[in-house]
Amino acid sequence: MKENWRTLLDKGVFHFFKDIVKISLFHPSWWRATFFLLISQIQSARKRLASQKKGIMVPPFMILSVTDKCNLKCAGCYAKALHPAKKESLKTERLVELLSEAHKLGVSSVLLAGGEPLTRPDLLSMTRKFPSLGFALFTNGTLLDEEKVRELRHHRHVVPIISLEGHKTATDARRGSGVYDACKSAIALCKKNSLLFGCSVTVDRENFSETINSTWISAMYSEGCRFFVFVEYVPVDNSASAKAITIEQRTRLATTAAALHRQYNALFIVFPGDEAEYGGCLAAGRGFIHINASGDLEPCPFAPFSDRSLAQGSLENALRSPLFEKIRNGHASLRETEGGCALWREREWVASLVDAEKSPLHPSCP
Repeated sequence: MKENWRTLLDKGVFHFFKDIVKISLFHPSWWRATFFLLISQIQSARKRLASQKKGIMVPPFMILSVTDKCNLKCAGCYAKALHPAKKESLKTERLVELLSEAHKLGVSSVLLAGGEPLTRPDLLSMTRKFPSLGFALFTNGTLLDEEKVRELRHHRHVVPIISLEGHKTATDARRGSGVYDACKSAIALCKKNSLLFGCSVTVDRENFSETINSTWISAMYSEGCRFFVFVEYVPVDNSASAKAITIEQRTRLATTAAALHRQYNALFIVFPGDEAEYGGCLAAGRGFIHINASGDLEPCPFAPFSDRSLAQGSLENALRSPLFEKIRNGHASLRETEGGCALWREREWVASLVDAEKSPLHPSCP
């Protein structure tokens, strides 16, 4: 009998953590944290199943944008383009409450995003409270200094993912002069301190060949990188649509990532390309949710639409979002093509679902 997407996803998440344990076998300092996370994942899957029986779709992954602030001004910044109106970020206490509830409901991993997460001085004090949650810290790398790296040695459930665009020319062109060298310094610090870490690359037509090149991958691997996250470029305006990778490039990216995984003792993740394995778009609670810096619950970072606010109230009730339910019910129409995110491509449809709600745009959850 063919397994449903939820069973496949839970198995996929388990194998993801199992692969992390395999990676750690050659690094004794990682053993305790990675084995603990694997056991915690089994417990989280059971919690998600219990929530599902109550009619609540709890995803294994939560993307948490902890701030809109950033120390860089990258060209084509998603956060700036999709969340231009600056609102007050959630306070420390509220973020801790949300992380605690997410863990109780069965969330396995939290992807920390921004802005630049490390502009929050309280960030690592929050993550240390939840050793059974895996945290992927997506950072531009420029604030990952000796002090923070030393602190991360004591919190190995937090994995820095440093953003690059490939080599120096492409990285500095998009992120600013000197950023590539700063990232390389951060990478050297992570390796020196035996941290489990990775890199994230936004893949477009211009840097496609460079970023999947075996020479570049091999160099990054030798520098200690064990996570490679390939994020397909999503054009946030029509003028940039020509930069999105083609369908043929997407297919090649997926096959290359699979081949690299067999060749290296590392994880290679393609987003959103890997979603096809689980029946397509995993937004709106199927596989992940996004909470923006001011607390709006969104289906995806690339789909900044919301009918629930988590500035107050419970995550459990927010996950009952009518918007999320409608997106999941219309899931069959969300097929990835050129341009990456299907929800962003269908943003007018998503916006119409929000407009159709009788309740205010961001009602507080009871």
